[in-house]
Amino acid sequence: MLLSSSSCLAGHFPGGASPHGMNYPRKPSNVPPPVVTRATTGVRNNLEVVPNSGILQGMHRDELKATVRKQLQGAEPSVSSYDTAWVAMVPLKGSSHAPCYPQCIQWILDNQQLDGSWSQSAEVNKDILLSTLACIVALKRWDCSPDHIRRGLHFIGRNFSVAMDGQSVSPVGFNITFSGLLNLATEMGLEIPVMKTDIDGIFYLREIELARDGGGTVAARKAFMAYVSEGLGRRQDWDLLMAYQRKNGSLFNSPSTTAAAAIYSRNDRALDYLGSLTSKFGGSVPVIYPDDVYSQLCMVNTLEKMGISSDFACEIRDILDMTYSCWMQNEEEIMSDMGTCAKAFRLLRMNGYDINSDGMGQFAEQSCYDDSIHAYVNDIQPLLELYRSSQVRFSEDDLILENICSWSAKLLKQQLSSRKISKPLVQEIEYALEFPIFATVEPLEHKGNIERFKTNSFQLVKSGHCGSSSANTEILSLAIDKFRSTQSIFQQELQDLNRWVQEHRLDELKFARILPLHACFCAIVPLFPPELFVPRVAWSQNAVLTTAVDDLFDGGGSMEEMRNMVELFEKWDDHAEVGFSSENVEILFKAVYNTTRRMGEMAAQLQNRSVMDHLVELWVVTVRTMMTEAEWVENKYIPATMEEYMPVAEHSFAFDPIIPTSAYLLGEPLPEEAVRSEEYTRLLQHANTIGRLINDVVTLEREMRAGKPNSVVVRAASRVGGAMDPAVVEAAKEEVRRVIRMARWELQRLAFRDGAVVPRRCRELLWHSGKVASVFYREEDAYTKETMRTMANAVILDPLQLQRTRPTPPPC
Repeated sequence: MLLSSSSCLAGHFPGGASPHGMNYPRKPSNVPPPVVTRATTGVRNNLEVVPNSGILQGMHRDELKATVRKQLQGAEPSVSSYDTAWVAMVPLKGSSHAPCYPQCIQWILDNQQLDGSWSQSAEVNKDILLSTLACIVALKRWDCSPDHIRRGLHFIGRNFSVAMDGQSVSPVGFNITFSGLLNLATEMGLEIPVMKTDIDGIFYLREIELARDGGGTVAARKAFMAYVSEGLGRRQDWDLLMAYQRKNGSLFNSPSTTAAAAIYSRNDRALDYLGSLTSKFGGSVPVIYPDDVYSQLCMVNTLEKMGISSDFACEIRDILDMTYSCWMQNEEEIMSDMGTCAKAFRLLRMNGYDINSDGMGQFAEQSCYDDSIHAYVNDIQPLLELYRSSQVRFSEDDLILENICSWSAKLLKQQLSSRKISKPLVQEIEYALEFPIFATVEPLEHKGNIERFKTNSFQLVKSGHCGSSSANTEILSLAIDKFRSTQSIFQQELQDLNRWVQEHRLDELKFARILPLHACFCAIVPLFPPELFVPRVAWSQNAVLTTAVDDLFDGGGSMEEMRNMVELFEKWDDHAEVGFSSENVEILFKAVYNTTRRMGEMAAQLQNRSVMDHLVELWVVTVRTMMTEAEWVENKYIPATMEEYMPVAEHSFAFDPIIPTSAYLLGEPLPEEAVRSEEYTRLLQHANTIGRLINDVVTLEREMRAGKPNSVVVRAASRVGGAMDPAVVEAAKEEVRRVIRMARWELQRLAFRDGAVVPRRCRELLWHSGKVASVFYREEDAYTKETMRTMANAVILDPLQLQRTRPTPPPC
């Protein structure tokens, strides 16, 4: 384990700090670490320490985790009074005078609230009105308990105005299902204690709904009307409705729709479904069944989005194992639902399960969404889930995922421009489009999800909520605690990095971009879990060093200083034989030398072997390629082909000293055969290629003015013999972008597959490393832009901005 290893290492370095300024943060203790805040003025980050608050006590944290763990392991779904009432109305086969499921009638009798309603909420809303009216009609259907009916009707009468409130959140199809129940109540002779004009108003709203041209196509409208069929009663063609019946006998896995089908069409398979339902749950039924896979995947997805999935790794693995089995058997519960299928595909692939994209083929065309209920009711979550899943792509040839990505991104952008979706969902979609899977910043995403963790609209159900939500408060509390404690660790690392810079006099190098905040953020992108503080600190220090060395070779030093630097690296331990041509060279080389030695010593203890030769080798390759590029610029030379350019350019991007060093410090064995394997070489090469080529695209104009070689220039020149026509340059850019995409897909495939030579944690580091350039270089050279500082501040320094509302999870 990394933490135990680092605590052993700390024993060798008094105070938890290594000699020569290798300041690794101490292992987190039960005492809350200090919080670092930004000063309001000044160019540099002036830091002050203030006490932290809100850190959960260990026992309370364990209690919260136990609640979430129970939920993950399959807690009972929430009861739906509405669906239970509809099942209660189904008559015994062969008799219209006795209920088929008397246990449901008994549950209704046993669960009326003191105010006359059937609800689990203290706040009156449309869902409670709908459920209460359904229970009243079910009791009247079998002439049960006039007292229950009377009290229920009084509740309806007192709160009927809620049904007319256009601003109140409505269950899906409320105007149809509620008016349908009013019809049934009237036919049964029940008198609703409200003005006739109010009842007429509800029927008027129903006619508007029936005439409304919702989203999607004619097929989407038919599917929606089938979903709310119980509200249509005899107006529905129940024989045609059976086209939507699933293998388990249900319609849409909805007990209420299926119960209505059993009532109006006497469908045997519908009765079989309802029988299995009541056998499992007894007198009450949920709003959707089965939904085990969906509910559990929603939980896994929520835990990931909130940044606490690592605390439930075993439970999540069990869920994914079960989901994988269902996927391989092509089970209807996963494959028939757009959001569930997409979510399952993404989570399985990203957790190393070997599945192809054939199961996603049913969603390759936009019509799959346009023809669905989701489109009719403007439910964007399945669309967003499809977009996310389409990015877990392993090859250029995967046309299924390419098509899904293309049309889902287009529709999401249209939804944003329509301004018809809620602000939290707008923020989530904007983030997903701006930061695709290859450019996500997990702590930034976690922070946004925590801050948006508030009440959401109903998720495509007619009553109640999709899935269980009993662990919402616990999830939010754990996520807040995890983010705050992790941010405190990041802040301590930033303090240590500032001190390390000063101890090594790197801030005296006027030619160099010494940006500790950026370097810390650069390390957090691939190494965000809090326990990875040792490799993260190594990354941030190496990020400062490689940037400074690059600045020396990029015009900050003379040719004499550059050659001197190369010689020093080649001699390494014998560098005294070479000597220093300037104070800048001496400061920079000694910082690299002493820091790398300390990193090598720590890595040797973790790996039980020396890795120093490898670390030096990586630095030598880096400075030699930087020297070659400097000579190209000096001689105004442009490589003739990409085959000449890339072997130099890949290594001059300077990932070589950064990634392998941190990989050695991850806390798990990384044997020599793995490091020297073809797989490891390809992983590192793809990460380097992505970084170099993204940098080339976004810095093209600046580098052309400086006469520096660039992959776009090389490709353009090779196409037209040296001319730089804008159209040719743009075509060359697109060729480079295609290479970037292919490298990303291959890096993703190698990182997420199972049974590889390179340990999974190391492969994940290399995958996340490919994100660094995608985050830092987007529209232009963003390394020094204010946007990067803003993102770094948001992750490291800025506190959470929490909503003061009752929490519920981000959308499934």
